[in-house]
Amino acid sequence: MPPTDKQERSSMIIKRSHSGSIYFFLKRFLDIIFSFIALLFLSPVLLFVILLLKREFQGSVYYRARRLGRNGHLFDMFKFRTMRDDLQNDIRITASDDLRITPFGRWLRETKLNELPQLWNVLIGQMSLVGPRPEDPQIAAQWPGEIRDQILSIRPGITSPASVVYRREEKMLSGEGFMEDYLNNILPDKLRLDYLYVKNRNLLVDLDIFLLTILGVIPLLNKYPFPENQLFWGPVSTFIQRYFSWFIVDLLISFLAVSFTAFIWRLGGPLDLGWSKAFILAAILAVLFSIVNTIMGLGKVYWQKASPAYALDLLFSTTLTTMVVYILNLFNPGGTLVSPELVIIIGILAYLFFVAVRYRARLITGFASRWVSYRDRSQKLAIGEKTLIVGAGDCGQLAAWLLIRSRFNKPYTIIGLVDDDPRIQGQMIDRYRVLGQSIDIPRLVETLDIGLILFAITNLSLKERDRILSICRSTSAHLVIIPDLLDYFHDQLARQV
Repeated sequence: MPPTDKQERSSMIIKRSHSGSIYFFLKRFLDIIFSFIALLFLSPVLLFVILLLKREFQGSVYYRARRLGRNGHLFDMFKFRTMRDDLQNDIRITASDDLRITPFGRWLRETKLNELPQLWNVLIGQMSLVGPRPEDPQIAAQWPGEIRDQILSIRPGITSPASVVYRREEKMLSGEGFMEDYLNNILPDKLRLDYLYVKNRNLLVDLDIFLLTILGVIPLLNKYPFPENQLFWGPVSTFIQRYFSWFIVDLLISFLAVSFTAFIWRLGGPLDLGWSKAFILAAILAVLFSIVNTIMGLGKVYWQKASPAYALDLLFSTTLTTMVVYILNLFNPGGTLVSPELVIIIGILAYLFFVAVRYRARLITGFASRWVSYRDRSQKLAIGEKTLIVGAGDCGQLAAWLLIRSRFNKPYTIIGLVDDDPRIQGQMIDRYRVLGQSIDIPRLVETLDIGLILFAITNLSLKERDRILSICRSTSAHLVIIPDLLDYFHDQLARQV
């Protein structure tokens, strides 16, 4: 029997749970540690609230809310009691003008202190610190099936992205039609945010949400609407990914540069550097380098897609850092840590390592591409139909770029370029050689067994364009004329000026 949609969704959830087992282990470990410490240190606050509630209510000071937990299991979520029971009300959402809320209970709800008992739910494993807020079973029954399965695949949390965005939810709900407003407007958006959290969750996201939750309780920031992008890439993620992680990498690089320089220096003469001096020198270099990069804005560069021009910025920041280290080493009150010449060599090696690590993806791709090119050339093997590009300008380079990055990469192999500019004959444009001029096209097609010609020349007179096209059509190769995309792009920009 073929699996049902529900079985397939469950299978996907199980696979994702296995792949994120380390995340779930660390998350649960942090939940236990934090909830235990929080209950221990907040016990005076909890006791104070309990005493005040005892004066206001008879019976239990806790409210047990039946909620849906992980995998749809029901559990009782604890809260401090904030409403009277003498007024009957079957509505499961609380509005700001609900008459059941006591004055002290309203203060508890505004400060979110009524949620503190849920730390016990976290400690015993029913909830997590961060996760989709647990919903009433009757309301959750109205969720779409796929979204329901996704949200219920993880533990619900004390706080969530939806909790941050709608931290003033009660004040948004008032009047007789507040329940309809919640179901039609607020609930769908909360589900969207919870669904995004399930898809993008990690420890850094959890830390961001937790931090934003604390900031949202502060009265001065309570009315400030946090941008949605900060929920999934907030201050913690930004600091760790852009600055702290690169500082650790740069510290290791600096230590490697110091160690490698010391090793080379020792080959030519004695050097008593020592691990302590090497680490101090590396730490100073890494700290100063990180500070200069932050000031220059290099911490915001996405290095996997960075322009090669940023290598010059790295050269400037490394040079400036090396100069500062050189001066500090020279005027050190306890004497120089190392020889001044050694600092310069360390700076040069550090720059090479800094660039290599940041451009590692491009370097590896470039070496791999070059290796494949030499291997195929040595084997005299061209995979796919041989292609000749007519035009070595911007349009020709764009045509080559589009071809090698499309699904036609394997069916077609670019052999080279043709251009009438005499200054570039025989030279390499990107990775392709200019094999001749337009008059050489018939000879190149015959001798190289060209099967496809891509015509990609712009800024030609109509007469010259027709001449070259007639040469291309006189050959046995198929002809494809590339539209002048760049001119079209420039025309569209010019219309906006």
